[in-house]
This record gives sequence, C-alpha cells and structure tokens, in this order.
Amino acid sequence: MKMKLPPDVLFHYDLQLLVYRPRGIMTDKRLDQLIEMLEREENKAAKAFNRYSDLSKLDAIDIDFKTVFRFSLHRRLFYKDRPAVKSAIYVISPAAARIVKIHVVMTDLSPLKVRMFEEIPAAAKWLGVSVEDLQIGQ
Repeated sequence: MKMKLPPDVLFHYDLQLLVYRPRGIMTDKRLDQLIEMLEREENKAAKAFNRYSDLSKLDAIDIDFKTVFRFSLHRRLFYKDRPAVKSAIYVISPAAARIVKIHVVMTDLSPLKVRMFEEIPAAAKWLGVSVEDLQIGQ
C-alpha cells in the first residue's frame, strides 16, 4: 500500500525506510504535521519501518524545549507497545543538535531507538543501508 506523503518525505519500500528532509524553518506546526503523518502511516503499515531525518537543509529551528519534550514524550508513549525501530537524525548545526539531543534522551529505553549523527556514512551503517539510499531524491 502506497503512503500519502508530503513533498519533503520519501519512502523506500524495498528498505522499509522513511526519509525526511525538511527545508526552511522547523516550527511547532510543522512538527505537529510530521507527527500526524508519521502516526497515520505507522498505523496503516503492515511492517514497522526505520526513519532517517536529514536536518542539514533547515534554515532555522523555531522550537523550544517544552515542544521537544512534548513531542518526544508523545512519541515514546505512542510507540510503547510497538516493535523496535531505528531513527537516525543527521545534523550539522548546533541548534539542531541541541533539539535532537533532548529527543534522544527522552526516547531512551523505549522501542524508538533514536541516534544523532554528524556524518551520513555512520547513519547509513547504523540503519543497515547505503549512503546512496539516504541521498536518493535530494
């Protein structure tokens, strides 16, 4: 079954991997839209899928600690009775790294295995895919 995805999301059906590449400014509203899309697709999916988020093209992040805390806690609770999945997040800016580090800590010891990466090859290796798989559609 094909997913209905926004333009900044790509799904590799052969790899069971969702790739998210936001551009512009990350806001609370965009984060809420992402959560809605992700949970809709998770509920419809026959098999759990891993995720790769490339935050390198963002111009700015307009999200505060409270929002990240809410997002991470919500995702952790939503995923508590589901199979483990990996979520690799590629960052190049200190602002993105601060936000992602909070998410990593908040989802620790849950089925959501979230890791932050500063190099794409390391993210690809952890996900068990090629660097090219992560860069398709850029």
